[in-house]
Amino acid sequence: MRTDTGAIIHLEDYRPTDFVLERVDLTFELDPTETKVEARLIFHRREGVSADAPLILDGDELKMTGLLLDQVEIPAANYDAADDTLTIRGLPATVPFEVTITTEINPEANTTLMGLYRTNNVYCTQCEAEGFRRITYFPDRPDVLAVYTVNIIADKATAPLLLSNGNHLGGAGMGDGRHFAAWFDPHPKPSYLFALVAGDLGVVEDTFTTMSGREVTLKIYVEHGKEPRASYAMDALKRSMKWDEERFGREYDLDIFMIVAVSDFNMGAMENKGLNVFNDKYVLADPETATDADYANIEAIIAHEYFHNWTGNRITCRDWFQLCLKEGLTVYRDHEFSADQRSRTVKRIAEVRHLKAEQFPEDAGPLAHPVRPTKFREINNFYTTTVYEKGSEVTRMIATLLGADLFKQGMDLYFDRHDGQAVTIEDFVACFAEVSKRDLTQFSLWYHQAGTPLVSASTAYDAAKQTLTLSLEQMVPPTPGQSAKEPMYIPLRIGLLLEDGSEANVTSVTGAEMTGDVLHLIERNQTVVFGGITSRPVLSLNRGFSTPINLHFEQTASDRAHIAKHESDLFARWQALNDLALPNLVAATASAKADEPVQCDAALIDALLAAAADGDLEPAFRAQALALPSEADIAREIGGNNDPDAIHVGRQQIMVAIATAGQAIFEKLADEMIVSGPFSPDAASAGRRALRNTALSYLVYAENEPTRAVAAFKSANNMTDLSQALTILAHRFPDAAETADALAAFKARFAGNALVIDKWFTIQATIPGEAALARVKVLMADPLFNGSNPNRVRALVGTFAFSNPTGFNRADGEGYRFLARQILDIDPRNPQLAARILTSMRSWRSLESGRADHARNALREIAAAAKLSADVSDIVERMLKG
Repeated sequence: MRTDTGAIIHLEDYRPTDFVLERVDLTFELDPTETKVEARLIFHRREGVSADAPLILDGDELKMTGLLLDQVEIPAANYDAADDTLTIRGLPATVPFEVTITTEINPEANTTLMGLYRTNNVYCTQCEAEGFRRITYFPDRPDVLAVYTVNIIADKATAPLLLSNGNHLGGAGMGDGRHFAAWFDPHPKPSYLFALVAGDLGVVEDTFTTMSGREVTLKIYVEHGKEPRASYAMDALKRSMKWDEERFGREYDLDIFMIVAVSDFNMGAMENKGLNVFNDKYVLADPETATDADYANIEAIIAHEYFHNWTGNRITCRDWFQLCLKEGLTVYRDHEFSADQRSRTVKRIAEVRHLKAEQFPEDAGPLAHPVRPTKFREINNFYTTTVYEKGSEVTRMIATLLGADLFKQGMDLYFDRHDGQAVTIEDFVACFAEVSKRDLTQFSLWYHQAGTPLVSASTAYDAAKQTLTLSLEQMVPPTPGQSAKEPMYIPLRIGLLLEDGSEANVTSVTGAEMTGDVLHLIERNQTVVFGGITSRPVLSLNRGFSTPINLHFEQTASDRAHIAKHESDLFARWQALNDLALPNLVAATASAKADEPVQCDAALIDALLAAAADGDLEPAFRAQALALPSEADIAREIGGNNDPDAIHVGRQQIMVAIATAGQAIFEKLADEMIVSGPFSPDAASAGRRALRNTALSYLVYAENEPTRAVAAFKSANNMTDLSQALTILAHRFPDAAETADALAAFKARFAGNALVIDKWFTIQATIPGEAALARVKVLMADPLFNGSNPNRVRALVGTFAFSNPTGFNRADGEGYRFLARQILDIDPRNPQLAARILTSMRSWRSLESGRADHARNALREIAAAAKLSADVSDIVERMLKG
């Protein structure tokens, strides 16, 4: 494990390597504890580099057993092998040369799950971001591209399957119980995309015919006996391949595409060229064990990793500062895929919910950083929602600014111009500037400035002049390392709704550029006048969440209700309902804190129930409309001095008021939305289940007793309905005998299925209230809890910290002290897992003073530990400093 070195990497210090890597030949002799790796690397000195410049390679916890230059042993005086580098001197000045490095590694003991490790008797690699240096000494950076030949030797009985990137060259037995396989990847790639998998796995096979007529072999490898649960992943893969051809003109480029599912994995999945490695929770699904959300996630993540073949693999990052160029862009692509496969509106609502719940707090806290950072100490800590989700939103804004045709032209130019290269954000943006003839300099601030812009808006209607005046002001709050911000380029999609719900016929716009329904806000202050407005309109601002901003726009409840009823943009309807709910929830929090009765505005109840009963709206949309802003949303709206207990009580009372008023509607929906016949994960069926389960939840609030939820639990014929009924029971009636019986029955039924048991842990980890911590501690002692499995730790400890505001944020600080002890326990085994769970405390400064003091002390306890990984040290220091 790399411990904290304090080294900070700066974007401005980038320079190409002194030596160009031409070719990589790797030979692995696999052994659980003594794997031998021989790396033959062919280099030549870059033009202009001094003849005495040494070759400096990266390493991490390596045991080197051999070092040759052109097959001759290098004298000890000509090299230095340190913990993190290998420096070789005395190299040829003008001709290519070969360095052969032999290392010995212990996959069985590699609990970091980086580099080459062994899990459940399967050898597996994870090399992004800097894992390849744990396999051999190497120029381990994304701008070093080379072709790879890989030879794998292993015991045939325990590892009959030997996989790597590219196309299979062949293999054979070796006469001593071992066998070998050879692979060649003809596409130059960086080391972070290298992959190796070896073991004994089952396989699901299919083929795909590309748009040029080539037949590609498709294989998904899973544990034996789980093959039927990979069928949906295979279907999603084929749909992804077809969609990328039709939408972006991108065809797959190898003879084979493989996916391997493993249970111990730090990430969701990894896009290694031609050999994707997945966390098995994003591959395995069947109606009995997977929810509708699981199916949707599998579809999206399968697509995401496949789409990386062009946005990340064929065109990769020059350096890790450009990470959003592959991740943000590919998230945008998988969002568009899911929107086309399912409901575009519902998908957009889900995206914005996630963005506001995860990225907005990151932007507002001590871990804030630009979409393209300018410095980092530990790159693993920049795989963030800012890079992924905000990076996707920036791509979406380019599409909004340019329109579909020019955006497509810009993407085509990007693919054509930069195929096979390692590039920068500037390279990407330049393609769109070129095809659109627009100056995108100001727009590029979205990559360079951290923080969520705040846009304040006000309107004035002049009946005599038939004009509407819109006054806009923008500001970007200070963030760590960036105290002064420039005005952003903000594309705002807008609508002007008349009394009958139709859109106003605007005859003139002054004060801003307007293209279609997109208004271009570019100044700190702008006043826009719309002419030809025959009656007072209701302004719908930031339709479709065209820009990721916080919007301060004082509108009456009646205006918001008007938008919720009439807007043609369904996302804007949902946003209007959300905007109606938040003031009620904030007021309810204040009342709860003051121990006063909680009131719910009739306008909110009427608007929500009208949406619920509107049969012209798709069920999935109605389910989203009825889902009130979360406790985290309310805390963010309040802004500071937050009391999680008061927020929880206030929100619960609003739920009861809505449930009581709408009981008849919810009973009708519970009957009408029953999905008959065999389970199908299609969007329409999933939407009906979502609305029925939402209605069920409200009915239980209205009735305040568990009978209906118990009946739903017993009658459920799929995991979506079963887990939802169990969640309602556990969260509303945690101490009831019916809940204990249901939890026990669920555990007994699914004890042999790790992914379902993760749900069992998660449901209990999110039960609100002070007793949650004791419950989590008991669950950690359960025989089914496995502290070395990242999925299991995330399901229990991570979920408790991230998703249980009242249980984690106890007034006595015990939740924070518990997390500190967990971080210090996890960190020596798996620094990445520890660091990511620790980010659950990113918003600690927004808590009321007593809780904030306890949180600060817990962070200080972590910081004071004698030995921390670079991952955890980086996070805790930024959270204490910010």
